[in-house]
Amino acid sequence: MTLPGFRTDLSYANELDDADPLGSVRGQFVMPTDDAGNETLYLVGNSLGVPTRRSLEYVNNELTRWGSVGVRGHFESDLAWTTYQDTMAEQMAALVGASSDEVVIMNSLTVNLHLMLISFYDPTPKRHKILIEAHAFPSDHFAVESQIRQRGLDPTTSMVFVTPRDGEETLRNDDILAAIAEHGDELATILLPGVQYYTGQWLDMAAITAAGHAVGAKVGFDLAHAVGNVPVELDRWGVDFAAWCTYKYLNSGPGGVAGAFVNQRHLLDSSLPKLTGWWGTNKATRFQMINAFDAIPTAESWSLSCGPVLLFAALRGSLDVISDAGGLPAMRAKSVLQIEYMDRLIDDVLAGRIRSLTPRPIAERGCQFALEVIAPAADGRAVFEALEAANVSCDWRYPNVIRAAPVPLYNSFADIHRFVAILDELLP
Repeated sequence: MTLPGFRTDLSYANELDDADPLGSVRGQFVMPTDDAGNETLYLVGNSLGVPTRRSLEYVNNELTRWGSVGVRGHFESDLAWTTYQDTMAEQMAALVGASSDEVVIMNSLTVNLHLMLISFYDPTPKRHKILIEAHAFPSDHFAVESQIRQRGLDPTTSMVFVTPRDGEETLRNDDILAAIAEHGDELATILLPGVQYYTGQWLDMAAITAAGHAVGAKVGFDLAHAVGNVPVELDRWGVDFAAWCTYKYLNSGPGGVAGAFVNQRHLLDSSLPKLTGWWGTNKATRFQMINAFDAIPTAESWSLSCGPVLLFAALRGSLDVISDAGGLPAMRAKSVLQIEYMDRLIDDVLAGRIRSLTPRPIAERGCQFALEVIAPAADGRAVFEALEAANVSCDWRYPNVIRAAPVPLYNSFADIHRFVAILDELLP
């Protein structure tokens, strides 16, 4: 796709919005406002999405039902609480390229990372290393470090890092593959992001998985910034495991329930180490209270306890909106146009004052931009604070980067134009 007849004026943005097949979807979201009731220019869906009206409706329905039927809600109706997550399994699986048997909705992202590493980090005296990125999100780093320590090993010798080259911000795929080959016979597990949280770089998950398997390592991904943002095909790529939150591009609300993936080839492997809980045992006999674990033959066997229904309801509302909008294919098609539009506006309007750290090729990025303030005499933090004062929501990352993400479900081309215009006014 490419933009026809690109121009920098607002009327061009309005023309793109008029032709946008997802334009009406914005009305299904509740957009934040300032104290005076003015709608916020919200470009921080990479951190926390905005609520759908259906999410509010679905959560209120469950609160009302709780007050009406009490404990019977666990078993009554098509939305019985004991099976509530089942209503979302197919929708969630579609977003990560999996079957519903390979996906489970549970816990938080970091808890799920720990559960997955318990199963897929099985070190031996020779094969004991975990490969991560040097600038990993702290939760990922801490999870890996603590899992290594739990095995009685030393992170200084069992953690392997991939890092950008000197003077570069993003990882080179060749360097990742070279690191995998270099540590091959000592490498137990690889854990990398699908999309890097700081730069917005989309890693080549298929190539990384193939390289990891070629040396005998298990391969997993943190999809926090990838799910609902870029196409993901976990099953086709052969990925062993993955985990993700849902409060960014899936709009499930602050602290929303997370997801996990286990490849089908591992589902019936009883030799995998695993933390077990009541909710992972045979559903038919679960309430017979038998203290003999009979694993559900799906990713649900990693479940530990009954799920948070109010969080499920919030997520279900958003997933329904996503499905009705045409799912990720429709979202990505619009996102590609928005990415090109914002790239070209930055080139034409902000050149020499803003530099994007996010890779330019569309195959290497999602909708998030990492914008470094490089204008002479401009203080990046002050620019960010001025954006906030102008009722623009984005976010700041040390030392000098503003992250902004035009989300295709609720951000318009006019939003992008306004954001660049405000930056133009603020930067010297």
